[in-house]
Amino acid sequence: MLVAFLLLKKISTVHSFEVTGGKRLSGEITPQGAKNEALQIISAVLLTPEKVTISNIPDILDVNLLIELLEEMNVKVDRQSRHTCVFQADSVDIDYLRSETYRKKSGRLRGSVMVAGPMLARFRKAFIAKPGGDKIGRRRLDTHIIGFEKLGAEFDYDSGDNFFHLTAPKLTGANFLLDEPSVTGTANVVMAAVMAKGTSTIYNAACEPYIQQLCKMLNRMGAKISGISSNLLMIEGVSYLGGTEHRMLPDMIEVGSFIGLAAMTQSDITIKNVSLENLGVIPDKFKQLGIQMNFVGDDIHIPSQDLYEIQTFLDGSVLTIYDHPWPGFTPDLLSIVLVVATQARGSILIHQKMFESRLFFVDKLIDMGAKIILCDPHRAAVIGLAREQKLRGITMSTPDIRAGVALLIAALSAEGKSTIQNIDQIDRGYQYIDERLKNLGAQIKRV
Repeated sequence: MLVAFLLLKKISTVHSFEVTGGKRLSGEITPQGAKNEALQIISAVLLTPEKVTISNIPDILDVNLLIELLEEMNVKVDRQSRHTCVFQADSVDIDYLRSETYRKKSGRLRGSVMVAGPMLARFRKAFIAKPGGDKIGRRRLDTHIIGFEKLGAEFDYDSGDNFFHLTAPKLTGANFLLDEPSVTGTANVVMAAVMAKGTSTIYNAACEPYIQQLCKMLNRMGAKISGISSNLLMIEGVSYLGGTEHRMLPDMIEVGSFIGLAAMTQSDITIKNVSLENLGVIPDKFKQLGIQMNFVGDDIHIPSQDLYEIQTFLDGSVLTIYDHPWPGFTPDLLSIVLVVATQARGSILIHQKMFESRLFFVDKLIDMGAKIILCDPHRAAVIGLAREQKLRGITMSTPDIRAGVALLIAALSAEGKSTIQNIDQIDRGYQYIDERLKNLGAQIKRV
Protein backbone atom coordinates (compact mmCIF):
# COMPACT_ATOMS: atom_id res chain seq x y z
CA MET A 1 0.00 0.00 0.00
CA LEU A 2 2.94 2.31 0.75
CA VAL A 3 4.33 1.71 -2.74
CA ALA A 4 0.96 2.55 -4.29
CA PHE A 5 0.79 5.72 -2.17
CA LEU A 6 4.27 6.80 -3.23
CA LEU A 7 3.42 6.13 -6.88
CA LEU A 8 0.24 8.19 -6.62
CA LYS A 9 2.10 10.97 -4.83
CA LYS A 10 4.78 11.00 -7.53
CA ILE A 11 2.17 11.19 -10.29
CA SER A 12 0.18 13.88 -8.47
CA THR A 13 3.24 16.21 -8.44
CA VAL A 14 3.96 15.75 -12.15
CA HIS A 15 1.95 17.96 -14.44
CA SER A 16 3.38 17.96 -17.96
CA PHE A 17 5.29 16.19 -20.70
CA GLU A 18 7.78 18.18 -22.73
CA VAL A 19 8.13 16.56 -26.15
CA THR A 20 10.56 17.39 -28.94
CA GLY A 21 9.05 15.95 -32.09
CA GLY A 22 10.18 15.06 -35.59
CA LYS A 23 12.36 12.11 -34.53
CA ARG A 24 12.11 8.71 -36.18
CA LEU A 25 11.86 5.94 -33.61
CA SER A 26 12.98 2.32 -33.79
CA GLY A 27 13.03 -0.80 -31.67
CA GLU A 28 10.69 -3.15 -29.87
CA ILE A 29 7.91 -2.40 -27.40
CA THR A 30 5.65 -4.75 -25.45
CA PRO A 31 2.05 -3.77 -24.58
CA GLN A 32 1.02 -3.67 -20.93
CA GLY A 33 -1.74 -5.80 -19.49
CA ALA A 34 -5.23 -4.73 -20.54
CA LYS A 35 -6.58 -1.85 -18.44
CA ASN A 36 -10.23 -2.52 -19.23
CA GLU A 37 -9.84 -6.19 -18.33
CA ALA A 38 -7.95 -5.42 -15.13
CA LEU A 39 -10.71 -3.36 -13.52
CA GLN A 40 -13.32 -6.14 -13.74
CA ILE A 41 -10.93 -9.05 -13.05
CA ILE A 42 -9.57 -7.40 -9.90
CA SER A 43 -13.10 -6.61 -8.71
CA ALA A 44 -14.02 -10.28 -9.16
CA VAL A 45 -11.66 -11.33 -6.34
CA LEU A 46 -14.43 -10.18 -3.96
CA LEU A 47 -16.52 -13.20 -5.04
CA THR A 48 -14.46 -15.67 -3.01
CA PRO A 49 -12.76 -15.90 0.39
CA GLU A 50 -9.97 -17.92 -1.24
CA LYS A 51 -6.75 -16.66 -2.79
CA VAL A 52 -6.79 -15.33 -6.37
CA THR A 53 -3.49 -14.71 -8.16
CA ILE A 54 -3.53 -12.23 -11.04
CA SER A 55 -0.56 -11.55 -13.33
CA ASN A 56 0.27 -9.10 -16.12
CA ILE A 57 -1.48 -6.34 -14.16
CA PRO A 58 -0.86 -2.92 -15.74
CA ASP A 59 0.94 -0.59 -13.32
CA ILE A 60 -1.29 2.41 -13.98
CA LEU A 61 -3.12 4.95 -11.86
CA ASP A 62 -6.67 3.61 -12.30
CA VAL A 63 -5.69 0.02 -11.49
CA ASN A 64 -3.53 1.03 -8.52
CA LEU A 65 -6.43 3.09 -7.15
CA LEU A 66 -8.71 0.05 -7.36
CA ILE A 67 -6.15 -2.17 -5.62
CA GLU A 68 -5.75 0.46 -2.90
CA LEU A 69 -9.54 0.59 -2.55
CA LEU A 70 -9.68 -3.19 -2.05
CA GLU A 71 -6.95 -2.96 0.59
CA GLU A 72 -8.99 -0.38 2.49
CA MET A 73 -11.94 -2.79 2.29
CA ASN A 74 -9.69 -5.17 4.25
CA VAL A 75 -8.87 -7.42 1.27
CA LYS A 76 -5.43 -8.95 1.79
CA VAL A 77 -3.12 -7.91 -1.05
CA ASP A 78 0.29 -9.51 -1.56
CA ARG A 79 1.87 -7.49 -4.37
CA GLN A 80 4.62 -9.89 -5.38
CA SER A 81 5.70 -7.48 -8.12
CA ARG A 82 4.24 -4.42 -9.81
CA HIS A 83 2.49 -6.79 -12.22
CA THR A 84 1.48 -9.75 -10.02
CA CYS A 85 -0.84 -9.70 -7.01
CA VAL A 86 -2.33 -12.33 -4.73
CA PHE A 87 -5.71 -11.23 -3.35
CA GLN A 88 -7.72 -12.80 -0.53
CA ALA A 89 -11.10 -11.31 0.37
CA ASP A 90 -11.79 -13.45 3.46
CA SER A 91 -12.60 -10.60 5.87
CA VAL A 92 -14.14 -7.79 3.84
CA ASP A 93 -15.13 -4.70 5.85
CA ILE A 94 -18.59 -4.02 4.43
CA ASP A 95 -19.11 -0.98 6.67
CA TYR A 96 -16.16 0.76 5.02
CA LEU A 97 -18.25 1.03 1.86
CA ARG A 98 -20.58 3.43 3.66
CA SER A 99 -17.75 5.75 4.69
CA GLU A 100 -16.97 9.20 3.36
CA THR A 101 -13.45 7.99 2.55
CA TYR A 102 -14.83 5.26 0.27
CA ARG A 103 -17.24 7.71 -1.37
CA LYS A 104 -14.47 10.16 -2.23
CA LYS A 105 -11.97 7.55 -3.39
CA SER A 106 -14.40 5.47 -5.44
CA GLY A 107 -15.81 8.65 -6.96
CA ARG A 108 -12.40 9.34 -8.52
CA LEU A 109 -12.47 6.03 -10.39
CA ARG A 110 -15.25 5.00 -12.72
CA GLY A 111 -13.99 1.41 -12.54
CA SER A 112 -15.05 1.26 -8.89
CA VAL A 113 -18.60 0.55 -10.12
CA MET A 114 -17.32 -2.97 -10.89
CA VAL A 115 -17.20 -3.71 -7.16
CA ALA A 116 -21.01 -3.61 -6.93
CA GLY A 117 -21.78 -6.90 -8.72
CA PRO A 118 -19.43 -9.05 -6.61
CA MET A 119 -20.56 -7.33 -3.37
CA LEU A 120 -24.23 -7.98 -4.16
CA ALA A 121 -23.52 -11.59 -5.10
CA ARG A 122 -21.58 -12.43 -1.96
CA PHE A 123 -22.73 -9.96 0.70
CA ARG A 124 -26.15 -8.89 -0.64
CA LYS A 125 -25.38 -5.19 -0.38
CA ALA A 126 -23.34 -2.66 -2.34
CA PHE A 127 -22.74 1.07 -2.64
CA ILE A 128 -21.92 2.91 -5.86
CA ALA A 129 -20.55 6.43 -5.75
CA LYS A 130 -21.31 8.87 -8.54
CA PRO A 131 -18.55 7.84 -10.94
CA GLY A 132 -15.53 9.85 -12.03
CA GLY A 133 -13.14 9.08 -14.88
CA ASP A 134 -12.91 10.56 -18.36
CA LYS A 135 -14.73 13.70 -19.44
CA ILE A 136 -16.04 12.12 -22.64
CA GLY A 137 -19.79 12.56 -22.23
CA ARG A 138 -22.62 10.74 -20.46
CA ARG A 139 -21.74 7.26 -19.24
CA ARG A 140 -24.93 5.82 -17.82
CA LEU A 141 -25.26 3.43 -14.89
CA ASP A 142 -28.74 2.34 -16.01
CA THR A 143 -27.56 -0.99 -17.46
CA HIS A 144 -25.93 -1.88 -14.14
CA ILE A 145 -28.79 -0.80 -11.88
CA ILE A 146 -31.59 -2.30 -14.02
CA GLY A 147 -29.65 -5.56 -14.22
CA PHE A 148 -29.28 -5.72 -10.44
CA GLU A 149 -32.99 -4.95 -10.02
CA LYS A 150 -33.98 -7.84 -12.30
CA LEU A 151 -31.94 -10.17 -10.10
CA GLY A 152 -33.90 -8.97 -7.08
CA ALA A 153 -31.89 -6.04 -5.74
CA GLU A 154 -33.43 -2.77 -4.61
CA PHE A 155 -31.71 0.58 -4.82
CA ASP A 156 -32.03 4.04 -3.42
CA TYR A 157 -30.10 7.10 -4.57
CA ASP A 158 -29.08 9.55 -1.87
CA SER A 159 -28.51 12.95 -3.48
CA GLY A 160 -26.97 14.13 -0.25
CA ASP A 161 -23.97 11.81 -0.42
CA ASN A 162 -24.17 10.93 -4.16
CA PHE A 163 -24.43 7.21 -3.35
CA PHE A 164 -26.52 4.46 -4.89
CA HIS A 165 -27.45 2.14 -2.00
CA LEU A 166 -28.20 -1.42 -3.18
CA THR A 167 -29.58 -4.29 -1.09
CA ALA A 168 -30.64 -7.80 -2.06
CA PRO A 169 -31.97 -10.20 0.61
CA LYS A 170 -31.71 -12.79 -2.15
CA LEU A 171 -30.73 -12.87 -5.81
CA THR A 172 -32.75 -14.94 -8.29
CA GLY A 173 -31.81 -15.75 -11.89
CA ALA A 174 -33.55 -13.69 -14.56
CA ASN A 175 -33.77 -13.13 -18.31
CA PHE A 176 -32.13 -9.95 -19.56
CA LEU A 177 -32.24 -7.99 -22.78
CA LEU A 178 -29.63 -5.29 -22.21
CA ASP A 179 -30.57 -1.94 -23.73
CA GLU A 180 -26.92 -1.53 -24.73
CA PRO A 181 -24.04 -4.05 -24.96
CA SER A 182 -22.12 -2.26 -22.24
CA VAL A 183 -18.84 -3.98 -21.31
CA THR A 184 -18.90 -2.87 -17.68
CA GLY A 185 -22.67 -3.38 -17.44
CA THR A 186 -22.38 -6.94 -18.79
CA ALA A 187 -19.47 -7.72 -16.46
CA ASN A 188 -21.28 -6.38 -13.40
CA VAL A 189 -24.49 -8.31 -14.14
CA VAL A 190 -22.52 -11.50 -14.84
CA MET A 191 -20.65 -11.21 -11.53
CA ALA A 192 -23.92 -10.74 -9.65
CA ALA A 193 -25.72 -13.54 -11.52
CA VAL A 194 -23.07 -16.24 -10.99
CA MET A 195 -24.18 -16.61 -7.35
CA ALA A 196 -27.92 -16.01 -7.87
CA LYS A 197 -30.35 -18.88 -7.36
CA GLY A 198 -31.48 -20.35 -10.68
CA THR A 199 -30.55 -19.58 -14.27
CA SER A 200 -29.95 -16.24 -15.97
CA THR A 201 -29.80 -15.49 -19.68
CA ILE A 202 -28.27 -12.23 -20.92
CA TYR A 203 -29.19 -11.17 -24.47
CA ASN A 204 -27.27 -8.37 -26.20
CA ALA A 205 -24.35 -9.01 -23.88
CA ALA A 206 -21.00 -7.43 -24.66
CA CYS A 207 -18.61 -10.06 -25.98
CA GLU A 208 -15.26 -8.23 -26.01
CA PRO A 209 -12.18 -10.31 -25.15
CA TYR A 210 -12.30 -8.67 -21.70
CA ILE A 211 -15.72 -10.20 -21.02
CA GLN A 212 -14.55 -13.55 -22.39
CA GLN A 213 -11.57 -13.44 -20.05
CA LEU A 214 -13.80 -12.65 -17.06
CA CYS A 215 -16.21 -15.49 -17.85
CA LYS A 216 -13.37 -17.99 -18.29
CA MET A 217 -11.88 -16.92 -14.96
CA LEU A 218 -15.24 -17.23 -13.20
CA ASN A 219 -15.72 -20.72 -14.64
CA ARG A 220 -12.32 -21.73 -13.26
CA MET A 221 -13.57 -20.47 -9.88
CA GLY A 222 -16.61 -22.76 -10.14
CA ALA A 223 -19.17 -20.66 -12.02
CA LYS A 224 -21.31 -22.18 -14.77
CA ILE A 225 -21.33 -19.78 -17.71
CA SER A 226 -21.95 -20.84 -21.31
CA GLY A 227 -22.16 -18.88 -24.55
CA ILE A 228 -18.79 -17.23 -23.92
CA SER A 229 -17.65 -15.11 -26.91
CA SER A 230 -21.27 -14.68 -28.09
CA ASN A 231 -23.84 -12.00 -27.24
CA LEU A 232 -26.05 -14.55 -25.45
CA LEU A 233 -24.70 -15.65 -22.07
CA MET A 234 -26.35 -18.36 -19.98
CA ILE A 235 -25.48 -18.52 -16.30
CA GLU A 236 -26.47 -21.23 -13.85
CA GLY A 237 -26.06 -19.82 -10.36
CA VAL A 238 -23.80 -21.52 -7.81
CA SER A 239 -23.53 -21.06 -4.06
CA TYR A 240 -19.75 -20.82 -3.76
CA LEU A 241 -16.75 -19.76 -5.81
CA GLY A 242 -13.14 -20.70 -5.09
CA GLY A 243 -9.70 -19.31 -5.81
CA THR A 244 -7.86 -19.38 -9.14
CA GLU A 245 -5.00 -17.91 -11.15
CA HIS A 246 -5.48 -15.52 -14.06
CA ARG A 247 -3.24 -13.71 -16.55
CA MET A 248 -4.36 -10.50 -18.27
CA LEU A 249 -4.38 -10.15 -22.05
CA PRO A 250 -2.11 -7.55 -23.67
CA ASP A 251 -3.86 -4.18 -23.94
CA MET A 252 -5.35 -3.94 -27.45
CA ILE A 253 -5.63 -0.15 -27.10
CA GLU A 254 -1.89 0.12 -26.53
CA VAL A 255 -1.28 -2.11 -29.55
CA GLY A 256 -3.38 0.20 -31.73
CA SER A 257 -1.71 3.27 -30.22
CA PHE A 258 1.75 1.93 -31.08
CA ILE A 259 0.68 1.14 -34.65
CA GLY A 260 -0.46 4.75 -35.00
CA LEU A 261 2.72 6.05 -33.36
CA ALA A 262 4.92 4.15 -35.83
CA ALA A 263 3.00 5.48 -38.83
CA MET A 264 2.92 9.11 -37.68
CA THR A 265 6.63 9.24 -36.83
CA GLN A 266 7.77 7.23 -39.90
CA SER A 267 9.31 4.73 -37.50
CA ASP A 268 10.32 1.09 -37.68
CA ILE A 269 8.75 -0.54 -34.64
CA THR A 270 7.98 -4.10 -33.61
CA ILE A 271 5.15 -4.60 -31.13
CA LYS A 272 5.81 -7.81 -29.21
CA ASN A 273 3.35 -10.42 -27.91
CA VAL A 274 0.14 -8.70 -29.01
CA SER A 275 -2.26 -11.70 -28.83
CA LEU A 276 -3.26 -11.34 -32.49
CA GLU A 277 -6.26 -13.62 -32.11
CA ASN A 278 -7.82 -11.11 -29.69
CA LEU A 279 -7.27 -7.95 -31.76
CA GLY A 280 -10.32 -8.41 -33.99
CA VAL A 281 -10.57 -5.78 -36.74
CA ILE A 282 -7.98 -3.42 -35.24
CA PRO A 283 -5.14 -4.26 -37.68
CA ASP A 284 -7.56 -4.10 -40.64
CA LYS A 285 -8.75 -0.61 -39.70
CA PHE A 286 -5.19 0.70 -39.60
CA LYS A 287 -4.52 -0.99 -42.94
CA GLN A 288 -7.41 1.07 -44.33
CA LEU A 289 -5.32 4.13 -43.48
CA GLY A 290 -2.57 2.71 -45.70
CA ILE A 291 -0.31 1.53 -42.87
CA GLN A 292 1.84 -1.47 -43.74
CA MET A 293 2.19 -4.28 -41.21
CA ASN A 294 4.01 -7.58 -41.06
CA PHE A 295 2.80 -10.31 -38.72
CA VAL A 296 5.60 -12.47 -37.34
CA GLY A 297 4.35 -15.08 -34.89
CA ASP A 298 2.50 -13.06 -32.25
CA ASP A 299 4.33 -9.82 -33.08
CA ILE A 300 3.42 -6.92 -35.37
CA HIS A 301 6.22 -5.21 -37.30
CA ILE A 302 5.46 -1.77 -38.72
CA PRO A 303 8.13 -0.74 -41.23
CA SER A 304 9.06 2.88 -41.78
CA GLN A 305 6.82 4.51 -44.40
CA ASP A 306 7.43 7.86 -46.02
CA LEU A 307 3.73 8.14 -46.83
CA TYR A 308 0.53 6.19 -46.23
CA GLU A 309 -2.67 6.69 -48.20
CA ILE A 310 -6.23 6.36 -46.89
CA GLN A 311 -8.35 3.92 -48.86
CA THR A 312 -11.73 4.84 -50.28
CA PHE A 313 -14.89 2.77 -50.50
CA LEU A 314 -15.29 0.72 -53.70
CA ASP A 315 -17.40 3.45 -55.31
CA GLY A 316 -14.68 6.00 -54.64
CA SER A 317 -16.48 7.75 -51.79
CA VAL A 318 -14.69 9.01 -48.67
CA LEU A 319 -13.87 6.32 -46.12
CA THR A 320 -15.79 6.42 -42.83
CA ILE A 321 -14.46 4.71 -39.69
CA TYR A 322 -16.83 4.46 -36.76
CA ASP A 323 -17.02 2.68 -33.44
CA HIS A 324 -19.25 -0.33 -32.87
CA PRO A 325 -19.69 -2.97 -30.16
CA TRP A 326 -17.36 -5.96 -30.48
CA PRO A 327 -16.51 -7.47 -32.91
CA GLY A 328 -16.73 -3.97 -34.37
CA PHE A 329 -14.06 -1.30 -33.93
CA THR A 330 -13.43 -0.15 -30.36
CA PRO A 331 -14.25 3.51 -29.58
CA ASP A 332 -11.05 3.76 -27.54
CA LEU A 333 -8.96 3.84 -30.75
CA LEU A 334 -10.91 6.43 -32.74
CA SER A 335 -8.81 9.24 -31.23
CA ILE A 336 -5.68 7.47 -32.46
CA VAL A 337 -7.13 6.88 -35.94
CA LEU A 338 -8.10 10.54 -36.17
CA VAL A 339 -4.64 11.86 -35.34
CA VAL A 340 -2.93 9.35 -37.66
CA ALA A 341 -5.18 10.46 -40.53
CA THR A 342 -3.91 14.05 -40.25
CA GLN A 343 -0.61 13.11 -41.96
CA ALA A 344 -2.03 10.60 -44.45
CA ARG A 345 -2.82 11.25 -48.09
CA GLY A 346 -6.58 11.40 -48.54
CA SER A 347 -9.64 12.22 -46.48
CA ILE A 348 -11.69 10.35 -43.90
CA LEU A 349 -14.79 10.84 -41.77
CA ILE A 350 -14.45 9.79 -38.13
CA HIS A 351 -17.83 8.97 -36.55
CA GLN A 352 -17.71 8.59 -32.77
CA LYS A 353 -21.16 7.22 -31.99
CA MET A 354 -20.90 6.30 -28.33
CA PHE A 355 -19.57 9.41 -26.55
CA GLU A 356 -20.57 12.93 -27.47
CA SER A 357 -17.50 14.71 -26.04
CA ARG A 358 -14.69 12.45 -27.16
CA LEU A 359 -13.81 14.47 -30.25
CA PHE A 360 -13.45 17.74 -28.38
CA PHE A 361 -9.65 17.47 -28.37
CA VAL A 362 -9.43 18.20 -32.12
CA ASP A 363 -9.08 21.94 -31.49
CA LYS A 364 -5.55 21.20 -30.25
CA LEU A 365 -4.76 19.34 -33.47
CA ILE A 366 -6.14 22.24 -35.50
CA ASP A 367 -3.85 24.58 -33.55
CA MET A 368 -0.97 22.27 -34.53
CA GLY A 369 -1.86 22.75 -38.20
CA ALA A 370 -4.11 19.77 -38.89
CA LYS A 371 -6.98 20.15 -41.37
CA ILE A 372 -10.03 18.93 -39.46
CA ILE A 373 -13.68 19.95 -39.63
CA LEU A 374 -15.60 19.13 -36.45
CA CYS A 375 -19.02 18.56 -38.00
CA ASP A 376 -20.83 17.99 -34.68
CA PRO A 377 -20.02 16.36 -31.31
CA HIS A 378 -19.89 12.94 -32.95
CA ARG A 379 -18.25 13.48 -36.36
CA ALA A 380 -15.01 14.95 -37.64
CA ALA A 381 -13.78 15.17 -41.24
CA VAL A 382 -10.00 14.93 -41.60
CA ILE A 383 -8.18 16.11 -44.74
CA GLY A 384 -4.77 14.49 -44.68
CA LEU A 385 -1.72 16.73 -45.10
CA ALA A 386 0.27 13.96 -46.90
CA ARG A 387 3.33 15.19 -44.94
CA GLU A 388 3.49 18.29 -47.16
CA GLN A 389 3.05 20.32 -43.99
CA LYS A 390 4.23 19.01 -40.62
CA LEU A 391 2.29 19.60 -37.45
CA ARG A 392 3.85 22.22 -35.17
CA GLY A 393 4.51 21.94 -31.45
CA ILE A 394 2.19 23.78 -29.07
CA THR A 395 1.16 23.79 -25.41
CA MET A 396 -2.00 21.79 -24.81
CA SER A 397 -4.03 19.92 -22.19
CA THR A 398 -5.74 16.56 -22.48
CA PRO A 399 -9.37 15.87 -21.48
CA ASP A 400 -9.18 12.06 -21.32
CA ILE A 401 -6.86 9.05 -21.52
CA ARG A 402 -7.18 8.26 -25.23
CA ALA A 403 -7.08 11.89 -26.36
CA GLY A 404 -3.95 12.27 -24.22
CA VAL A 405 -2.07 9.56 -26.09
CA ALA A 406 -3.38 10.81 -29.45
CA LEU A 407 -1.97 14.26 -28.63
CA LEU A 408 1.28 12.67 -27.47
CA ILE A 409 1.58 10.89 -30.84
CA ALA A 410 0.87 14.18 -32.60
CA ALA A 411 3.57 15.91 -30.53
CA LEU A 412 6.13 13.20 -31.33
CA SER A 413 5.52 13.74 -35.06
CA ALA A 414 5.43 17.55 -34.91
CA GLU A 415 8.19 20.06 -35.56
CA GLY A 416 9.53 21.75 -32.46
CA LYS A 417 8.62 21.38 -28.81
CA SER A 418 5.20 20.56 -27.39
CA THR A 419 4.03 20.69 -23.79
CA ILE A 420 1.19 18.37 -22.79
CA GLN A 421 -0.46 19.31 -19.51
CA ASN A 422 -2.80 17.27 -17.30
CA ILE A 423 -0.83 14.09 -18.01
CA ASP A 424 -2.34 12.30 -15.02
CA GLN A 425 -5.03 11.39 -17.58
CA ILE A 426 -2.38 9.54 -19.62
CA ASP A 427 -0.93 7.90 -16.50
CA ARG A 428 -4.39 6.57 -15.70
CA GLY A 429 -4.18 4.24 -18.69
CA TYR A 430 -0.57 3.87 -19.92
CA GLN A 431 2.22 2.58 -17.68
CA TYR A 432 5.65 4.26 -17.77
CA ILE A 433 4.77 5.60 -21.21
CA ASP A 434 7.54 8.21 -21.24
CA GLU A 435 10.26 5.72 -20.30
CA ARG A 436 9.06 3.14 -22.82
CA LEU A 437 8.99 5.72 -25.61
CA LYS A 438 12.47 6.93 -24.66
CA ASN A 439 13.68 3.39 -25.23
CA LEU A 440 12.49 3.78 -28.84
CA GLY A 441 14.40 7.06 -29.20
CA ALA A 442 11.68 9.58 -28.35
CA GLN A 443 12.64 12.91 -26.76
CA ILE A 444 10.16 13.23 -23.92
CA LYS A 445 10.49 14.25 -20.29
CA ARG A 446 8.30 14.91 -17.28
CA VAL A 447 8.49 18.41 -15.85
